Amino acid sequence: MTPFRSIVITGASSGIGAALARDYAGQDTRLALVGRDGSRLDAVADACRARGAEVEAATIDITERQQLQAWLLAQDAARPIDLVVANAGVALEKGRDIGDGEAMRRTFAVNVDGTLNTILPLLPAMRSRRRGQVGIVSSLAGFIGLPRAAGYNASKAAGRVLAESLRIQLKADGVGVSAICPGFVESRITGDNDFPMPFLMTAERASAIIRRGLGRNHARIAFPWPTKAAVWLAMVLPGGLTSRLLGG
Repeated sequence: MTPFRSIVITGASSGIGAALARDYAGQDTRLALVGRDGSRLDAVADACRARGAEVEAATIDITERQQLQAWLLAQDAARPIDLVVANAGVALEKGRDIGDGEAMRRTFAVNVDGTLNTILPLLPAMRSRRRGQVGIVSSLAGFIGLPRAAGYNASKAAGRVLAESLRIQLKADGVGVSAICPGFVESRITGDNDFPMPFLMTAERASAIIRRGLGRNHARIAFPWPTKAAVWLAMVLPGGLTSRLLGG
């Protein structure tokens, strides 16, 4: 497995991002963490420092392209980045009411544009060094259309396909790209859900699976297997039948 020593993680103030930061923290490791909640991010940074890591933390809106780019380039200059995990994301839609579509637009701005803002500034240096790993956090919800979250599902599908395409495109440059597709994981997003979440797992368990997949440069890190199997079945069934099963 590849040992990563200089790591960027967005969405690091809670959930999967915070768990990844704590698990990657250690001696001779530099973490560059981005999060929206300053107090939570500071707590994560302190926990990582207690494990021996050097930590730079910033509260930056990942849709602010220029601000994020300047910060990322400064982190790469301080110590060349060998892993970037574009983890930050939102799920803003509530129920079946689309409203004026603003929640959907904001979801795309964070989940799609924010992902591009996170990875694109670092790719030229990774390509020139001919090494580096990119992890894009998508979701098993990005494989099929589900009710109540059209914008979220579509944005996560975009992230997955982006990762799969970039993996092929960047292979010759020595840069690996992984699509990370979790099922339900304990987080601030799932904490707001008012529906059953089968096979809900802790962020710590998800982190262990993700770290193993990134270290082995897996093309797709999808879990847990029962949810993955259900999604696969929904994809191979006739579209009309899948829609009816999901309430359409």
